[in-house]
This record gives sequence, C-alpha cells and structure tokens, in this order.
Amino acid sequence: MTSSSAAHPGPAAAPGPEAPSPVVRATRNAAVASLLGLIVLGLAWELVLAPTGSGMLALKVLPLTLPLAGLLKHRMYTYRWVSLLVWLYFTEGVVRAVGDRGLSAVLAGVEIALCLVLFAACAAHVRWRLREARARGPALQPHKALAVVRPADTAQVAEVLRLCRRHGASIVPQGGNTGLVGGSTPDDSGTQVVLSLARMNRVRAIDPANLTMTVEAGCVLQAAQEAAQAQGLLLPLSLAAEGSCTVGGNLATNAGGTQVLRYGSARDLCLGLEVVTADGEVWDGLAGLRKDNTGYDLRHLFIGSEGTLGVITAATLKLQPQPAAITTAWAAVPDLDAAVALLQRAQARLGAGLTGFEVMNDASLALVRRHFPALPKPLPPSPWAVLLEQSDTEGESHARTLFEDLLGAALEDGVISDAAVAENLEQSRAMWHLRESIPLAQAEEGPNVKHDISVPVSRIPAFVAATDAALSAAYPGVCLIDFGHLGDGNLHYNVQAPAGADGAAFLREHEKAINRQVYDAVRAHGGSISAEHGIGLLKRDVLPDYKSPVALALMARIKQALDPQGLLNPGRVLR
Repeated sequence: MTSSSAAHPGPAAAPGPEAPSPVVRATRNAAVASLLGLIVLGLAWELVLAPTGSGMLALKVLPLTLPLAGLLKHRMYTYRWVSLLVWLYFTEGVVRAVGDRGLSAVLAGVEIALCLVLFAACAAHVRWRLREARARGPALQPHKALAVVRPADTAQVAEVLRLCRRHGASIVPQGGNTGLVGGSTPDDSGTQVVLSLARMNRVRAIDPANLTMTVEAGCVLQAAQEAAQAQGLLLPLSLAAEGSCTVGGNLATNAGGTQVLRYGSARDLCLGLEVVTADGEVWDGLAGLRKDNTGYDLRHLFIGSEGTLGVITAATLKLQPQPAAITTAWAAVPDLDAAVALLQRAQARLGAGLTGFEVMNDASLALVRRHFPALPKPLPPSPWAVLLEQSDTEGESHARTLFEDLLGAALEDGVISDAAVAENLEQSRAMWHLRESIPLAQAEEGPNVKHDISVPVSRIPAFVAATDAALSAAYPGVCLIDFGHLGDGNLHYNVQAPAGADGAAFLREHEKAINRQVYDAVRAHGGSISAEHGIGLLKRDVLPDYKSPVALALMARIKQALDPQGLLNPGRVLR
C-alpha cells in the first residue's frame, strides 16, 4: 500500500504561468495547418506540376518553413512576421490565377485561400493573446525592454549593475520567468534592462557531511533536485513549475510549494547567499553555517525582496537525507472542518513525517474531470478531497502501518468517508498530477480571478464558508475554485465566471470588487493577501490597504538605503 521507491514523486511540472486558452490554441492550429498547406503546395508545384523550370525553385518555400517552430511555441512576434510574409505568396497566387489556365489556375486559387486563412489566423491569434493578457491584468501584459543581458558569472553581473548605475538605467532581474505577479517583467517604457540569469546555472558544490549544496541563481530547481538526489540527498523545495523555475527566483519570491508543512519555504531552506548590490559590489555569504551570530542576518533582507534590494547570484541550500519510504493517499472528506481534523490527526500520528497535506473542493476537481477526462480518479466525487503524503525514515512496512492506522481510525470516526492509498510510485505521481492539473483545467475553462492567500489553519473553514456565501450572493452562479496547501494555511481561492458567461468580460467588470471582497475577508480572519506568489506589480497598489503603515515605512527605508537611485526592479512591491 505504499510507494516502492523512496524518490519523492513531487507535483507535475506546469507548462508556465498560464496555459493557452481554447481560442488561442484554435488560431494557432489554423495558422500551422494553413502554413503547412502552403509549403506542401509550393513543393508540389515546383517539383511535380510546373511545366518548366528547375527544382531549385522549390527553395522559394524555405522562408515558410522557418516560422513553424515559433508558431508552435506561441511566439507572438512570429505570428506578426508571418502575417506580413504571407502577402508575398498571396500576390504570387493572384498573378498566377489571372495569367494561368486549367490546373495551374485552380492551384493558384488554393494558394490564395490558404494565404487568407493564414493571415486571418495569425491576426486573430495576436488579437486574442493581447486580449487575454489585458484580462489578466497590467502586470502580466506583454511589455518591452531596452535590452536583455545574459551574464555568465557573478563578475559580469556586477559589471552590468555598475554600468546601469552609471547611466541611470533600471534593471529587472529575471530567472525562469514563471512568476504570477509581474515581478520579473519589464514595463512598457522600453527603458528597462532585463538581467537574465539563465546562463548562471551551475551546481557549484555539494557537501554531504554539511548537508548543503551551493548553486547559482539560474539553476533550474529540478536540476538542483536531481543533483542532490544523485548524492543520495533530498532538496525538499518542490513546486509545480520546478521544471522551469530557478533557484534565484524561488529565493527572490520566497517560494513555498507542497512541502512547506515539513521543511518550510525557500527562506527556511537557505543558509547563505551571494548577492550583487545596486552599486555593483559583491557580498559573499555562502558559508553555509547554521549558526552565525555576528550581527544582522543579511540574507533575510534579500530573500523575498523580489529583486528590489539586490541581485541574488548564488545560494547555499539545506539538504536532507532521502526518506526510506514515501506513502501517498487520497481521502474524501465532507467539509473543511473534517479536513482540518484529519490534519490534526495526521500531525499527531505522523509527526515530522507528514510532508504534504493538500485540499481541493469538488468544483476544482470537476474542472479537471471535464477538461482532462483521461486522468485517473482515485475516488468518486466528494465535497472535498485531501491529498496526504508522509516521508518515513524507517521503511515501507513502518510507513504502511502508520498510514493505515491513521486512515482507518479517521474512517471509523467519520472524519473521512473513503480513502485510497497509492500502491506504487506511478499511482502516487498520478494523484499529484491530478492535484496539479487544477490550474491547467481553470485555464481551459477561461479567465478567472486568482487569489494566493494564507489564513491560520484553524480559521480556514470559517473564512471559506463566509467568503463563499458572500461571493455567491453578490455574483449568482459564480464558480468558486478552492484548493491549496491546507497544511501551511495557503489557499488558492479562485473565482470563475458563471457558466455560459464571458470570462474576460466578467474579469473586466468585477475583478477589482472581488479582490477587495476576498482581501477584506482575509484580513478579517487574520491572514495575508499573498502567501507564496509575492507582490510584484500585480498586488503593489493594494498592499498599503492590508499591510501596516509602520511595516511599509520600514521597507521603504531599507529600499532607500540599499538602492538610493531606485534602479533595482522599480515599481515592484513598493510604489
């Protein structure tokens, strides 16, 4: 009844901050199909059907093959370029249709039609991409940069910052670009320099005796996890975007993830940093000491600062021994009170072995069933579902006994109505994939109002009951998608437009009012308006309404002291 491998199954990797909508995919598919049609038609004409000429003329279709990769990857500039390029082939088709006869004229007509379809598909794709970006808010709209620099080491980062300071150019540090609050996106002025740390991706050292690893900021989280695993160790930071997010970005936003309950957030996993300051100086604090009581702990200034105080270039992270066994289970519960009761039982029974405790309402899983019907379903639908994971240091037999005792007692007492325990690693991964497919299903359903909030665990049932009732009364038919990391009090509390409504229009008309209603409820229940995504640009303007004026004033003084010219990620976090 337990996984046969000690490797942490982890959540499924997400494709990015926002999956493409059905309309965007449809226009992409139409563009790709018509482009392929033009390529095939051009080759067939020049190689087979043309009455005269050389096969070398088939090379004229070469420009049409170049943008295929860009279209498949949704690169907007490719669609704009193709929409202009296609008119050359449209003109050729018109000339041939007028001057030729028979089959040649028919094929020319087909060429004209394909050109028109391609142009219309590209234009519609760009239009819908921009429309959806606007619906997601100004922080996530496509913007432009003065330049993108990609330093290879810390010395080059320092030189870039010195040059920018000398010329008064502001800097936007960027890691994996998977953030959800616009913290690593340049504005639309065209004057900001994007500092990409993608080339600084090395694992500098792993110290098994000290249980630490030192990695550069551009190292993808999954690559760091795999490097630790190769040494028989565990880097417990685990996120849905771990296949593309970077360690530097995780620390800059103090990322959370699925194992905060046991191991803490990125801040708790960091023992040291290397940082380039606003004036281009390098602070080397990578020693990896667990005790260093020599004054202010500077690393905590930079962790969670979202690139506004300095540029993190490397970090020393805590590692853990690999668990001997991992067990995963899916449990059905009648309500959130029962989920909290199950959490308390799991903490008492499993102690530090409880590494994950996720909760999902049926509305969120119904979206997954609708849009991804092929995914396995551990149990029949229930009002709420819980995904539990424990990591055991003794072995599978011990882990199985603990888990079965916990779930059996909870079932007898009516805390849960049913449970399924993963029998192997594949089933465990399938359960995690089901949980991580909720955001993707939401994207398929259409635009929605997203909230990343935290509330004391004991008050989450009251918060959800009160806020669900208030929103349902204010917006009849609205769909409330509640899921998240109940073990650490972090909920992704999202609001979907009523069935049949225009999601983008719903966001334009009601997003600000819904945000206000949800954030007010969060404050009333002693919570935070940002649990793990950060503030960035998206929540910057509402932050003063929900954070202490004293705290904001202290933050502003720190910013002024470390970045007096305001060149580091200006406009993020603080106004």
